[in-house]
Amino acid sequence: MEILRAEGLVKYYGSGENLVKAVDHISFSVQRGEFVAVVGTSGSGKTTLLNLIGGLDYADEGNVIVDGQDITGMKDEELTIFRRRKIGFIFQNYNLVSVLNTEKNITLPIRLDGNKVDENYITSIVSSLGIAEKRKAFPNQLSGGQQQRVAIARALASKPALILADEPTGNLDSRTSAEVMGLLKMTSTQFHQTIVMITHNEAVAQLADRIIHIEDGKIVGGSRLEGSF
Repeated sequence: MEILRAEGLVKYYGSGENLVKAVDHISFSVQRGEFVAVVGTSGSGKTTLLNLIGGLDYADEGNVIVDGQDITGMKDEELTIFRRRKIGFIFQNYNLVSVLNTEKNITLPIRLDGNKVDENYITSIVSSLGIAEKRKAFPNQLSGGQQQRVAIARALASKPALILADEPTGNLDSRTSAEVMGLLKMTSTQFHQTIVMITHNEAVAQLADRIIHIEDGKIVGGSRLEGSF
């Protein structure tokens, strides 16, 4: 079942000689439960693409359909609510709230929405991610890898239709990067979670089910990895 569809996405900046075609007529789709890596160098357009499909920026042209809903024409307030309910974000810099402990960081999107926290589900997530003993710790008491685990847990907490990961291993050493990528793969499998991840690192992308290469705002190739579905 299709969970994400991008249709003819365009995002340009500047004009004339200074025109930058950050995203240039990109179309692709992602199936429920699929783990897709979008790979490109700095300036290739991958971050702009992620912002468009996550509703963090508006396209000049094209449409983004998430879980059957076209987010392209949504107003700011409607889009904010939709993102909180349907899209989980994992950022390179973790984006944890410094004055909240692990547990409160994880459940923040749920509480902002006024919903009751599913304690059993949260317990399952933190146990699977190996941070159960860190539930009361604050971000400054956690290593980079632990903070990223908390960020993954937060993205999962509201049971979103889609998780978008922006260079999730960018601030981590190689060993911790491998651990986090393993956790993302486990997240996709164990929690049947759809993930779109952007990265400049080809090696990091190898754990995904499918790789899409982007260059100068265009998709220039893709591959489905052996053993994927």
